Amino acid sequence: MGAKMKVAGLVALGAVAGALTTIQFQAFARSSLSPLPLEELQQLAAVFGLVKAEYVEPVDEKKLIGDAISGMVAGLDPHSQYFDKKSFKEFREGTSGRFVGVGIEIGMEDGLVKVVSPIEGSPAFRAGIKAGDLITKIDDTAVKGLSMDQAVKRMRGEPNTKVQLTLFRKSESRTFPLTITREEIKVQSVRAKVVEPGYAWVRITQFQDRTVEDFARRLEEIYKQDPNLKGLVLDLRNDPGGLLEGAVAVSAAFLPQDALVVSTNGQLPDSKQSFKASPENYARRGGDPLKRLPEAVKRVPLVVLVNEGSASASEIVAGALQDHHRAIVMGAQTFGKGSVQTVRQLTGDTALKITTARYYTPSGRSIQAKGIVPDVMIDETAEGNVFAALRMREADLDKHLGTADEKKDEAREKAREEARKKLEEQFAKSKEAPKPLPEFGTNEDFQLAQALNRLKGKPVLVSKTMTERKAEVENN
Repeated sequence: MGAKMKVAGLVALGAVAGALTTIQFQAFARSSLSPLPLEELQQLAAVFGLVKAEYVEPVDEKKLIGDAISGMVAGLDPHSQYFDKKSFKEFREGTSGRFVGVGIEIGMEDGLVKVVSPIEGSPAFRAGIKAGDLITKIDDTAVKGLSMDQAVKRMRGEPNTKVQLTLFRKSESRTFPLTITREEIKVQSVRAKVVEPGYAWVRITQFQDRTVEDFARRLEEIYKQDPNLKGLVLDLRNDPGGLLEGAVAVSAAFLPQDALVVSTNGQLPDSKQSFKASPENYARRGGDPLKRLPEAVKRVPLVVLVNEGSASASEIVAGALQDHHRAIVMGAQTFGKGSVQTVRQLTGDTALKITTARYYTPSGRSIQAKGIVPDVMIDETAEGNVFAALRMREADLDKHLGTADEKKDEAREKAREEARKKLEEQFAKSKEAPKPLPEFGTNEDFQLAQALNRLKGKPVLVSKTMTERKAEVENN
């Protein structure tokens, strides 16, 4: 496999920034429809009739209509999307933190699916799958040539059905098959631990349906273990976002009662809202999960870690805590997804996810296509940033929301291409890919070490190369 695929695989091991959106579920309001353009609709009907009558092979009518809707929505911005029956089911699984599958976190390497970690207690975990295993076949389908999404879809399925995975284990230089029975998997979106006496680390990987409850429980456990906490690191690196109410709740855990967390503004009246640090803005299922947290959480010295993969809901949290001077934000400038998507159900099993508003931090900042600028910029490793320049951001996405006269940041595109070529050349010379970044939260985590130094009042190794990325590049 060539150097380009090797480097791309290493980048894929990180989170795909912006993969999820801040969302609200609302009913479809038919009364909002304006008069329809009849001439254009007649053209659409004419094209539909021609394709159905004259295309070289018979076509499915429902698929044609679905593709037409998808194309219409895809032309708006990178985050609006039409959900057919299958994709809507997958979307709901993603936001609920539950899905039916084998239970592994994955990346790509050399065109194969690489197991980053089996989820504890899952069928994959019980079957003995290990981090680092490469999946070469899923049932009778070779993995090479499949995208990560295609591979995931083949591994998921209905409960109690079987899937055969063929794995290559480098450490043992052997290939072997495993037949696994799919089960419902509950994803833990929050991890936490006391790193050393007086200092704790809490990581949120995604804002899902159960994140607030998991977050509150993990913080409770931390304070039971160490009631006299001197400092806390909230790790939002590579967190692509998720549910808006989750971002409001996590911010509320550290902010004073009723402090403004985020505001939204769009075309519709119900898109003009303010969300505060109060239970009515985040509590569900009849109770406030933050109520049981000790009062010390409101005062504990706090550092928030972010990077280019921190998007959407995670940017809301970082922006709120930064604006209220409640935390020091450290790391790299974030993804820059400053828009809100609303999911409007069309039928029982189809829906439209559409961008309905921009969101603003408490001071009124829009971070769209810019992101949150850290108070302290920190490199990924002691040696510098290996993969940061390769990562896509909101401003790199086609049709992202911006000004009418903006143009692509050619300097950033050039820097990303140069960084990719440099890594590929290094790999070609040494025959070894650049060393992957250490797992977040480990002793080798350079950025976490700098965050702890900040909390302890020790010197911090600030980046000498990072500079603030402006919101847009405009024509003069």
